[in-house]
Amino acid sequence: MTGAEFDAYSRGKTFYFAEGGTPYGAEEYLDNRRVRWSFLDGECKEGEWYEDGKMICFVYEDRPDPQCWTFVQSAAGLIATFQNDPTLTELYEVQKSPEPLLCLGPKVGV
Repeated sequence: MTGAEFDAYSRGKTFYFAEGGTPYGAEEYLDNRRVRWSFLDGECKEGEWYEDGKMICFVYEDRPDPQCWTFVQSAAGLIATFQNDPTLTELYEVQKSPEPLLCLGPKVGV
């Protein structure tokens, strides 16, 4: 997908992804190419994405090194392949929602 196609498909939605049938995480796609990611543990990371050739790359507040993926739209939804090491991770869209991502906030105390 191009950046424009990815933006049109994802903006304003929250996607839930799985790897090999196991829940992996969710990402909320906001305006201006901003994102919010969670490993479904209630903690969220703010970030943004940009297009780099045929890849969509993400940088997050706690991880400024780009995480680059290629996205393909299938009949079942998005398929994302991690390009930093494509043998490691391929994620599948399992759910798409207009609802925002549930973020509980930072842990307080010990």
